[in-house]
Amino acid sequence: MNDIFKALNDATRREILELLKTKDLSAGEIADHFNISKPSISHHLDILKRADLITSEKSGQFIFYSINTTIMEDVLQWVLTFKK
Repeated sequence: MNDIFKALNDATRREILELLKTKDLSAGEIADHFNISKPSISHHLDILKRADLITSEKSGQFIFYSINTTIMEDVLQWVLTFKK
């Protein structure tokens, strides 16, 4: 769970998740939304993948990323345990 919160602690990674809410995107499509280097985007994607917040699938020469909704649901259920 620490990896999840570490990943969510960064505004860029939260914005990447926002982009992926609507559709799966390639790394290049994600990078187009930011004014940072492609290696930096790759680093953020790697952190999100290690936290299992996103998944990737290779299609031809591109890798497409999508949200792992199962992990998001697990985190939400855990947070809701604190609600009385």
